[in-house]
Amino acid sequence: MSMQITPVHPDRPDLFEQWYAALAGADRFGREETAVTPHLEEMRISLARAAQEQHHRGFAGLVDGRVVATGWLRLPLLDNRWSASLGVHVVPQARRLRHGSSMLAHLERLARAEGRTTLLAQAPWPYADGPDPRGPAIGFVQARGFDLALTDVQRQLALPVPSELLDRLAAEAPVRAAGYRLRSWIGPVPHDLVAEWAALDATTDAEAPTGDLDIEPQSADTVVVRDREDARTRQGRVSAHAVALAPDGRLAAYTEISVSTLPGGRTYQLGTLVRHDDRGRRLGLAVKVACLRRLQDERPEVGRVITYNAESNAHMVAINDALGFVPTERMGHFQKGLSA
Repeated sequence: MSMQITPVHPDRPDLFEQWYAALAGADRFGREETAVTPHLEEMRISLARAAQEQHHRGFAGLVDGRVVATGWLRLPLLDNRWSASLGVHVVPQARRLRHGSSMLAHLERLARAEGRTTLLAQAPWPYADGPDPRGPAIGFVQARGFDLALTDVQRQLALPVPSELLDRLAAEAPVRAAGYRLRSWIGPVPHDLVAEWAALDATTDAEAPTGDLDIEPQSADTVVVRDREDARTRQGRVSAHAVALAPDGRLAAYTEISVSTLPGGRTYQLGTLVRHDDRGRRLGLAVKVACLRRLQDERPEVGRVITYNAESNAHMVAINDALGFVPTERMGHFQKGLSA
């Protein structure tokens, strides 16, 4: 029987919850310890909320009224407006019946209709299998015209990190001796820092390794920062932050850890970046240590932090290794050009 594809929205709760259950089950199948499926409520907010920065759309593939495949389409609205990110999942018992191919073709048609010329997708494989991508998910995207553009490594850190280790690493990054000052907090970015935070955060995609990905830097807009904060608050998330301030008061470095307050939610290390003119002083290590201290002091219930780094980002990988992060999975970023 053919599969019917229908849009998914939280205003149809029965279909939305079936769709999420199918997506989560497929995403976690065979990789329960490494899957980073967003929480149900996070997905609900993403689909229901009109965001400044991007638009999310969900689709369910139905056979006999049962969700057998899911689709996810993200359309950037401010930057990278030539691109679209997508995800396809098929429940294990319905695989190899071309449901995934049908869903992917549907998402490609929608992206093309929106004028998008580059498609982006992700597919994982076990870290122990080595750097060459392999496995069913990899075969699926490669067989449909996607090429590997960048490989990230997922790393996980068990908390708490011993205070003795944090003390030793902090001593290796003597920011005060260099005239810098550390500042950390939990919650929104303070008003006096938000403009510089937005400007530095917007350069992350230009500064971090991006391989062959067809992407541009984000907009340096405080409205976007506040919009993201509002979305995360609605999703039950709170962030721990740390920054290094230069002797003249400029924002020299920043880092952020996003914590889910929902049952079963995950905690993620987000961006860490040092301004180009302030590099060479171990500020990246300093802000990460300060952020972890704040997180452990105020959120002791958090037991694990998950992060992703490009394999080529040797400096950040070395910092994470020193903190005790352990590599657990590889994630390939795949790209496909769409003809007009």
